[in-house]
Amino acid sequence: MAKRTVDHSAFTVPPITDVAVLVEELTRPGPDLIESLGALDGDILILGVNGKMGPTLAGLAARAIEAAGTSKNIIGVSRTLAPENRRLLDKAGVKTIQADLLEPGALDALPDAPNVIYMCGRKFGSTGAEWDTWATNVFLAGLTANRYRDARIVAFSSGNVYPFVPVTSGGATESTAPDPVGEYAMSCLGRERMFDYYAHHVGTKILHFRLNYAVELRYGVLHDVAAKVWNNQPVDLAAGNANVIWQGYANSVALRALALASVPPHILNVTGPETLSIRRVAERMAHLMNKQPIFTNEESPNALLSNATQCHKLFGYPKITLDILIEWTAHWVMNNRETLNKPTHFEIRNGRF
Repeated sequence: MAKRTVDHSAFTVPPITDVAVLVEELTRPGPDLIESLGALDGDILILGVNGKMGPTLAGLAARAIEAAGTSKNIIGVSRTLAPENRRLLDKAGVKTIQADLLEPGALDALPDAPNVIYMCGRKFGSTGAEWDTWATNVFLAGLTANRYRDARIVAFSSGNVYPFVPVTSGGATESTAPDPVGEYAMSCLGRERMFDYYAHHVGTKILHFRLNYAVELRYGVLHDVAAKVWNNQPVDLAAGNANVIWQGYANSVALRALALASVPPHILNVTGPETLSIRRVAERMAHLMNKQPIFTNEESPNALLSNATQCHKLFGYPKITLDILIEWTAHWVMNNRETLNKPTHFEIRNGRF
């Protein structure tokens, strides 16, 4: 197939041109993170390091600790490690352990650590194998909370625990009562409740990290929309609005949030400041790509949206703006760069993943 020509005249920011540059951008620590991890006592254990965010979060932590001039260990644990992730982690100096944490004795064999980032989770494939999702998202959370009851734990959660809210509302806040839709979302709330149990009965310090949605150039809501526009496929507007946040910002917040783990658990929404319109994003992508967007379905008056005002007050406003992310992603897709082949299915509204 003939290579399609890219017109750069519509772009206003320099592009990210390959995976090495992308990883450098995602793992470059800012001064606030360097200071925060420099002041943190003890090693950092990352459970579920092989996921979409784990390798760059671990690499970011390692670079911040090196810049701070301290000697903490970063330890990443996962059932499997993709070769490219192992190379990234090895290069960063992250110690890795392969273990199926649901196996008896696996958690007990791990090293002690006063700081834990809990990233284990299962979403896609939940429908038809709900028991596996509940085991990973709920049972394992309880086992981990028991094993690391004396640690500070930042437990990755999801904005899926919230109900749909009006598009004009500004999003659910941390005080919005959970009302999950579907078994996956219910299991996310169940995961939180397991950590809550240990916080309230044992005194384990917890922060619930309610993320909604992290993006980088190889996956995410923006990548999904860009790929459909570029390939002349219809963009589904059933979930016509969403939140996104640059993965580098989300990773930095997760690491800095270790200091906020508390009893009772601290809840933190983590996402971008905008309620983005999928239609407007697709139209902007189409302009950059010299394409005509195709749409299917109509926008609903409500959506799964989170308000991250508290996060921005605590950790600063995201410096990588939505406009920059749209341009970076459009350029990446137009040039046929690497993809993780992990669609977000953000358009699904019935909770069945």
